Amino acid sequence: MNGQLQFAGDRIEPGWVVSNLKPHVSMRFKDVFKGIPFGSVPPFFLRDRPSIAADLDWFMQRYPLSMDRESEGWLSVQLKAYRDAQARIEEIHSTEYTPPVLTGFRDGEEPMTYQRRAADLLRTTGRLLLLDDVGLGKTVSALAAISDGWGLPAAVVVQPHLSTQWVVQYIERFTHLRAVEIKDRNARQVQVADIYVFRYSNIAAWVDMIEPMGVRTVIFDEIQELRHGQATEKGRAAASICSVVENRLGLTATPIYNYGSEIFNVVEYIAPGALGTWGEFLTNWCTSHGTHWIVKEPEALGAFLQEEGVTLRRTNEDAEVASVLPGLSKTVIEVDWDDGAVQSDRDLQEKLALQVLSGSFHNRGVAARELNMMLRHETGVAKARAVAAYIRTLVEGGEPVLVGAWHREVYDILLDRLADLRPAMFTGSESAAAKRRARQAFIDGDTNIMLMSLRSGAGIDGLQSRASHVVYAELDWSPQVHVQFTGRLHRHGQERPVIAHFLHVNGGSDPAIMSTLGLKASQSHGILNPYGGQGDATPVDESRIRQLAKSILEQEARS
Repeated sequence: MNGQLQFAGDRIEPGWVVSNLKPHVSMRFKDVFKGIPFGSVPPFFLRDRPSIAADLDWFMQRYPLSMDRESEGWLSVQLKAYRDAQARIEEIHSTEYTPPVLTGFRDGEEPMTYQRRAADLLRTTGRLLLLDDVGLGKTVSALAAISDGWGLPAAVVVQPHLSTQWVVQYIERFTHLRAVEIKDRNARQVQVADIYVFRYSNIAAWVDMIEPMGVRTVIFDEIQELRHGQATEKGRAAASICSVVENRLGLTATPIYNYGSEIFNVVEYIAPGALGTWGEFLTNWCTSHGTHWIVKEPEALGAFLQEEGVTLRRTNEDAEVASVLPGLSKTVIEVDWDDGAVQSDRDLQEKLALQVLSGSFHNRGVAARELNMMLRHETGVAKARAVAAYIRTLVEGGEPVLVGAWHREVYDILLDRLADLRPAMFTGSESAAAKRRARQAFIDGDTNIMLMSLRSGAGIDGLQSRASHVVYAELDWSPQVHVQFTGRLHRHGQERPVIAHFLHVNGGSDPAIMSTLGLKASQSHGILNPYGGQGDATPVDESRIRQLAKSILEQEARS
C-alpha cells in the first residue's frame, strides 16, 4: 500500500485523513488535490463530500491506500450518493427527458417545459444556481418547484423595488400560494404563509426568525447582490439563513459584474464547499490580475459547475426556448463630442494620469478614482445632446425607448432637450412609489421615454409590453450591466425583435471602456457558456484606469 485513508467522522467538520504517504505518492496527491499547500507533508485533511469521495476513489485506482472497515463502508456510501446524483443530473439534462407536470399553478399559467426542468433539478439536488438568460422566466421556474407544496414554507429575498412585484405579478398571478410581503426592519410575528418575501435591505433584522417560522427553502432573486460575500451585512445574514434551510435556489443571469472570482461567493451560498475554500478556489481556478483575481479557464469552471449540478443555464438559442422570444440585435453608433457642453480641466487630467501611472500606491488609488469619475462624467455630458437627438428620432418615428444613463447632469440634459416628450424617470433618486408611477406611465403610453439608471430596475417586468428599443446614453465598465439592462425589454411578453443602441464618442472614457469590456465579457461568457468555444480569459496587461491614463497622455501628446 502507498499510504492510509481514514474517515474522521468525530470532528466538528467530518472528513478524510490521508497519512503515511510515500514521498512520490504525496507529490501526486498534491497534484490532484490542489487545495493542499505545495510544501506541506502528510497527514492531509479533505472535507467529507461525495465529490471528494469520487476523487479519492479515482486516485486509489492508481495508488491504493489502506482503509479500516468503517472508512471503506463510508467511502462506498458517498461514492454511491455521488454516482446516483450524477446519473440523475445527467438524466434531467438529457434532451430526451420530459420533466413531470407540476401542479399548483393557476389555469392558463402553467410553466413551460424548460422551466419545469429547472424545478425538477432543484427538487432533485436541493441546490441550484439558475443562470438562464434575462427574460426566460427564472421566477416562474422557482415557483414551479414549490407550487405543489414541496419545500414550503419558503423565503424569497429580493431587491427592495421588486418585493411587491414578486407578490402581485408572480406569486398571486401564477399560483394559489399565500404570500406575505415583509417590508420593515423590525422582526415580529407575522401571519402564517407559504412564501415570505424579504428584501436584501432588511434580512439582517429577520435572521433569527427564519428557523422559528419553519422556512425550508430560500430563494435569492438577483443573487449577484451577494457577490461580495460575508463582507456585507446582507451577506452575513444570507449565510445565516442558508445554514438553517434545506433547499437553496439562486436566480440571476449576471452572477459576475466584474471579475470571474465573484462566482465563488455566489456559489458558496447555494452549494457550500462546491469550489472548496477560498484559498483552494484561488489555487485551482484563478490567477492574479493586479489587485483582482480572474478565472484562468472560465469555460472549464462553467462546465464543472454544470456537470456537478450546481448551475443550470439556458440561452435564447437553446432548442427548448428558441421559439419563446424574438431576436436581439445590437447597433454601435459613434456620435459627436460636444466641446461646448463640457469644461475640461486638461491640466488636472494629465496630472492625475501621470499619478496613476507612476505615483505611490496610495496616490495611484486616489488618482485612479478621481480620473475615472471625471472622465466618465465628462464623456456622458459631452455626448448627451447628440444622444437626445438620436432618441428623438426614434420616438418621432413611433418607437417608445428605454434609455440607460448614470450621471445626474446627463439626465438633466436629456430632460431639457426632450422636455416636450415628457420622459419618465427611474433612477437612484426617486422613491419606490415614484418609480412605480414612472413604470406605469411608460407601460400605459403616457410617455414614450423612460430614463433609467444603468444599475437600477433589475428584475422589473412589464416594460417589454411597450418598447423594443434600448438606447445607451452612457456605458458601464461591466458588460453584465448591459445584459441586465437590455433584459428589461428582451424577455417574456416581448412580441418584436429588440434592438440595443450603443452610442459612443471617440474620446473621453468610451474608448477605454469599450476595450476593457473584453476581459470582463470573457470571464462571464466562459462561466455562463462553458461550451461556447471562447477558451481562456482574454489577457489584459493593464488595469482599466491605467488604460484610461495612457489614453489621456497620448491625446495630450498629439494636441
